[in-house]
Amino acid sequence: MRFSFFITILILCFSFTTSAQEGKKEEQLIQFSGVLVSSDSLNQVSYASVIDKSTGKGTMSDYYGYFSFVTKPGDTILFNAFGFKTSSYIVPDSLKESRYSIIHVMTPDTLQLPEVDVYPWPSREEFARAFVEMDPYDDALRRAQKQLSGESLAFIASRVPTDGKLSYNWQTEQRQTQIYTQGQTPINNLLNPAAWGQFIESWKNGELQRE
Repeated sequence: MRFSFFITILILCFSFTTSAQEGKKEEQLIQFSGVLVSSDSLNQVSYASVIDKSTGKGTMSDYYGYFSFVTKPGDTILFNAFGFKTSSYIVPDSLKESRYSIIHVMTPDTLQLPEVDVYPWPSREEFARAFVEMDPYDDALRRAQKQLSGESLAFIASRVPTDGKLSYNWQTEQRQTQIYTQGQTPINNLLNPAAWGQFIESWKNGELQRE
């Protein structure tokens, strides 16, 4: 009885070892390497994607068109690069070695687009009028001055949401102004001679004209 039990244990161990070896044999891995070249010039195909369709994993070719990654015999490899047709390659399932290399040729994919005539202006008259009315002095400095004007900044500030920090700073400034004029008449620039002098000077220089 004990001898029969021992024989049964040996048979089970042998069966398990054989199954494990067969599983390892089925999971044979191959270091798959190669170089991608163009069919018309034999130049390298740089930065192409190399994807194992069976597993979804892959790599990318380098500047010289070289790639290398781990795959299994019988897997389908997809090659995709900008300007080339997508191609595939099936790794042979009868490989005995753990390394396999190829030179894969890719076919250029040329797209013929229809001719397009670009006309920036509807007619010659429109172009002539736009050319005459063009402001040649509207340079970068002048545009920056327009964008930093008081009206532009006020317009932008009116659309910026107020947060807690801005509200606190505004209330603090208002409180400081109240403390500064506390116990006296608030400042009124309409009664300030210096402000009137500056206004008259700006009016004489034409600085108050609307643009």
